[in-house]
Amino acid sequence: MGNVIVSQTESTGLSVILNQPFDYSQGDRAILTHLGLIAELQATDVSDILLAQTRHLHVASYFLQTKLQPDLLALFKRARSLGLTTSLDTNYDPSEHWRGFDDLLAVTNVFLPNEAEATSLTAAENADEAANRLKVEAAAIKLGKAGALGISQSQKIQMSSIPVKVVDTVGAGDTFDAGFIYGYLNDWGLEKSLRLACVCGALSTQAAGGTAAQPTLEEALKFL
Repeated sequence: MGNVIVSQTESTGLSVILNQPFDYSQGDRAILTHLGLIAELQATDVSDILLAQTRHLHVASYFLQTKLQPDLLALFKRARSLGLTTSLDTNYDPSEHWRGFDDLLAVTNVFLPNEAEATSLTAAENADEAANRLKVEAAAIKLGKAGALGISQSQKIQMSSIPVKVVDTVGAGDTFDAGFIYGYLNDWGLEKSLRLACVCGALSTQAAGGTAAQPTLEEALKFL
């Protein structure tokens, strides 16, 4: 816990997710967030000493982290100069402006948007077109129950999901990210990394609550 920043005066962030009652597989969802300390993290809070203890830096919920946004480019450059790889899952831009990503994606090794985010960022009509326009080392575009679309250098692969009884999709995207990054960091190819990501994301939806159904690596590998 030594690298967790604790405030005695401010509150922890909290999100309430509104979804279709009793059917998490239908329709979109709305998320109401009390930012609390989510918006307070700054690039200067992440020291070179801390970065030197790891090999990869992942950033999610970019648009909620308003104090991190201006210096994230510099943070990613600093991380890469220390030998780390980087990944980014932006989530959706409430302003729908999608500004400043050309420079940021240039220092992002792995980009992990969903279809709506990828098409909005690239002004594309669909995920396939968005994949052709993204300029990153590797990307995995989440397609929900349809699986995912992955790109890496000259490769582009569509991967289906696995059949599961969906109870709650909260956190599935983050679990997908974890699966893909695990494969990437272990030098797996695009197809195998994408398969693990789809399996992890699907397995995480089988119980209510963001952590209740998180699969272990051993459980996920059975589907590979």
